[in-house]
Amino acid sequence: MSGRVGELSAEQAAWLAQFRDRIGDILPELPAQHDHYLLRWLRARSFNVPKAEVMIRKHLDFRRNMKADTVISDWTPPEVITRYVSGGMCGYDKEGNPIWYDLVGPLDPKGLLMSASKQDFLRTKMRNMEMLQRECEKQSEKLGVNVEAITLIYDCEGLGFKHMWKPAIETYGEILTMFEDNYPEALKRVLLIKAPKLFPMAYNLIKRFLCEETRRKLTVVGSNWQEVLRKHVDAEQLPVVYGGTRTDPDGDPRCRTMINYGGTVPQSYYIQNSIKVQYDTTVNIGRGAVLQLDVHVSAPCSLLRWQFASDGADIGFGVFRRAAPGGQQETADVLEVLPSQRYNAHLVPEDNMITCPEAGVYVLSFDNSYSILQSKRVSYTAEVLPPAVRPSVRPSP
Repeated sequence: MSGRVGELSAEQAAWLAQFRDRIGDILPELPAQHDHYLLRWLRARSFNVPKAEVMIRKHLDFRRNMKADTVISDWTPPEVITRYVSGGMCGYDKEGNPIWYDLVGPLDPKGLLMSASKQDFLRTKMRNMEMLQRECEKQSEKLGVNVEAITLIYDCEGLGFKHMWKPAIETYGEILTMFEDNYPEALKRVLLIKAPKLFPMAYNLIKRFLCEETRRKLTVVGSNWQEVLRKHVDAEQLPVVYGGTRTDPDGDPRCRTMINYGGTVPQSYYIQNSIKVQYDTTVNIGRGAVLQLDVHVSAPCSLLRWQFASDGADIGFGVFRRAAPGGQQETADVLEVLPSQRYNAHLVPEDNMITCPEAGVYVLSFDNSYSILQSKRVSYTAEVLPPAVRPSVRPSP
């Protein structure tokens, strides 16, 4: 049986009921509670209920940390990403699934990563996926059938060595891992077109981030790619430039109002060229080492701000709070406030802050444990800003 609604074996139906029962405490916080949605997590873990439970609970933590529920309405990507990251949604396939186009050639990975943080890219891709999930919901209501996945058309024309720059591959790998961990079964098919001779080398660099099921959905299309696209997409839904009849209202065959074609990022966007930060401290963090800095926050609702830059390579960073004051404690006694991630702080200096809901000892953790060969030089500044004093409100006379 396929493991979908209406195509469940008795055993699969029992596993679904068990899964729903085990995650009953978090169901109201999930984007959807219906069987179609829950079965996606079960299929992603081959109906292993404990593994599916771990996966969906981690996803809920991801949604909270990334503010996924409000990212569409409350957050706008930096201008450089909006202007120069190519791709976009345009039309629907023959079964009504949204189509997303990714265009590799126009991407300037070095320019983009010199102009915006890796976390901005991750959040932008997450935002795009949240928008596509909402589009799937609209299509489900419109067509009266369950639409839960997208068709991805991956245009590799112009793929070159610049796209295999190490920080770019690492960032793309993190994006793929984010998708695999948090949007299971969200891909219906991937049609890869105009692949140059360099493609096998590029694919070898990123395929380790893809699960076997995702790899099976990927089809490398040959010179008849327009014909293949028309097998899956009606001509009126397919841009003229891709072999269909669809244009923008002004007749543009590339449908630029829906698909961004990117381009080379002007150096005026490069952050290192425009921001000069004076840091308080510079330290060397040995290979395989972690540096933890205790910051004492005396009042609830204080702001904890940090700025840092690394020299030559990325660095992991996270924020934690000690469960009890004083002394070095085990990880189990430290509460996660901001999950540790790897930051390309050698390209774009990091500058961020959080509101501390409680007083206590907060730990800024610089993590180089993943690097077995290279020590890191990190410059940083950290400060605590007291809670804002609100003016008293006097009653009107």
